[in-house]
Amino acid sequence: MRFISHGNTMKFLCLSIFVVFVWLLFACKEGGGQSPAEKVYVPPGKLDSYYAFLSGGHSGQVGVFGLPSGRLLRIIPVFAADVAVGWGIDEESKQIMGDYIWGDAHHPALSETNGDYDGRWLFINDTANGRIARINLKRFVTEEIIQIPNVGGNHASPFLTPNTEYVVGATRFSIPVPNRDVPVDSYRENFNGVIAFVSVDKDTGHMETAFQILMPPFDYDLADAGKQVSYGWAFFSSYNTEEAYKDLEVEASQKDKDFIAAVNWKAAEEAIKEGKFKEINGVKVIDPREVKGIVYFIPTPKSPHGADVSPDGKYIVGGGKLAAVACVHAFDNMMEAIKKGDFDGEVMGIPILKYESVRAAEVPVGLGPLHTQFDDQGYAYTSLFVDSAVAKWKLGTWEVVDKIPVYYNIGHLATIHGDTTKPRGKFLLALNKIAKGRYLPVGPSHPESAQLIDISGKKMEMLLDFPTQVEPHYGQIIDSALIKPELIYPLDQNNNPYATKSADQTRVERDGNRVDVYMIAIRSHFTPNVLEFQEGDTVYFHVTNLEQDVDITHGFGINFSNVDMQIEPGETKTVKWGADKPGIYPFYCTNFCSALHQEMQGYIRVTAK
Repeated sequence: MRFISHGNTMKFLCLSIFVVFVWLLFACKEGGGQSPAEKVYVPPGKLDSYYAFLSGGHSGQVGVFGLPSGRLLRIIPVFAADVAVGWGIDEESKQIMGDYIWGDAHHPALSETNGDYDGRWLFINDTANGRIARINLKRFVTEEIIQIPNVGGNHASPFLTPNTEYVVGATRFSIPVPNRDVPVDSYRENFNGVIAFVSVDKDTGHMETAFQILMPPFDYDLADAGKQVSYGWAFFSSYNTEEAYKDLEVEASQKDKDFIAAVNWKAAEEAIKEGKFKEINGVKVIDPREVKGIVYFIPTPKSPHGADVSPDGKYIVGGGKLAAVACVHAFDNMMEAIKKGDFDGEVMGIPILKYESVRAAEVPVGLGPLHTQFDDQGYAYTSLFVDSAVAKWKLGTWEVVDKIPVYYNIGHLATIHGDTTKPRGKFLLALNKIAKGRYLPVGPSHPESAQLIDISGKKMEMLLDFPTQVEPHYGQIIDSALIKPELIYPLDQNNNPYATKSADQTRVERDGNRVDVYMIAIRSHFTPNVLEFQEGDTVYFHVTNLEQDVDITHGFGINFSNVDMQIEPGETKTVKWGADKPGIYPFYCTNFCSALHQEMQGYIRVTAK
């Protein structure tokens, strides 16, 4: 009998461990490919390939993440104040925000040219207060917020037509139109939904309410515009076709099918030109009982959430959240059914197309289908809320080819350029509603969870998860090369009427109890930096940051007050302050700017009346 010496035993064990390690390494890399960690790793100093814009829900903001790393790059304030940058504090942003101090931001939508993202603007809706905001992606700041009359709960919004001719908005909570005092139990008689089209100026992005369509009092949920062969149409999912007004969890969702509303917005434009509208609250409104051929209802099972159009525009996918299939309607079938008058009744003058005539397939994706995105290989990806999974299936053959679990209860999902005519494939981002145990605990309120999935191979592969702000209803992902932000405000292009571009222009002007301070900020001082006011004065500080170097931002904060704002290089901002009580009030730069940042300060003296 031969014995192995202790030394040889150790060599044998070390060799065995090495062989196993190498085998595991290659096994994890699927035959020599990248591991999940390598696919998402962005080395220090390197940049991500994609921007992901995720809604902030009832925070009222938009989160900007880099992919594939999952890095949080910025929170863009929109519908709620952000004291870090002074949004909602300085006079300019207060004017943009208007009277509301909060908003419920659900659906980011990137501007499009020829059906693909162009990187100019990002639009986001406020479900609570019937608004749409436009964010300038040269500066990642909100430039405009528009109020949409007649719409109760602007949820199916702000989905775009392929050349950003319009952003849309539709009622979630039907109300009387015009709004007035009526008994709630007169819902069917006195309440209506509204589908709104808001025009977008092709050069400036400025939004204006163009026209609206009066609708039955359903809940209109999500939308998507037709593309290519279906250009000129838009599709809106709806539920509560029972027209219930209380206990919706019981009284709604009784029917096997609700509707996707197909809207011919090109025909609506012609109707407006021909004067076929009535004005309600100053808006041109089309009544489908009086103007035919504008809207058709497509039956869709059951309580549909998504209404997603394939990149070629041939198919409309309905995700019935109480169904077990993704229902696919064919645009050609729809047009043929309209031509033949293949209807099954009507609601409020709107024809209901026969389900069997329009449907192309019922894809058995799983339980709770919500929303569908697409890749560049002819596959569709549907989120499954009840199954906590994503299903991958083939357009045309309707075969489910893969399914991957997510954690947990996924709502929306986004692929790269997944809402366009030119999806890029590669990655999918799952936006999950619940994150039990995925992250270090931070008390009863758990972070939301986003998970990055590789969709480039036959089988989907989970790569990464990362927490997001509350609550990422929806997101869109764009190639970073298409966004070219300005890194400073060129001082010579600063046309703000309160701009001060040199020290010799700084001054204090009084008009009664109103005082205007024209101030400059530059490393590392304010000019002027010692000021005197009288009790009862209202002071407007107009601060211009003279820096023209990248990332040299200054702040302006006043002690014992609610005044703080951030001024970017070359920018002018105005903030209002009341000299309400005699005393000494220091002010200082709140954003680190230089080695002498601490010395960048001044004093305000308020003298008694």
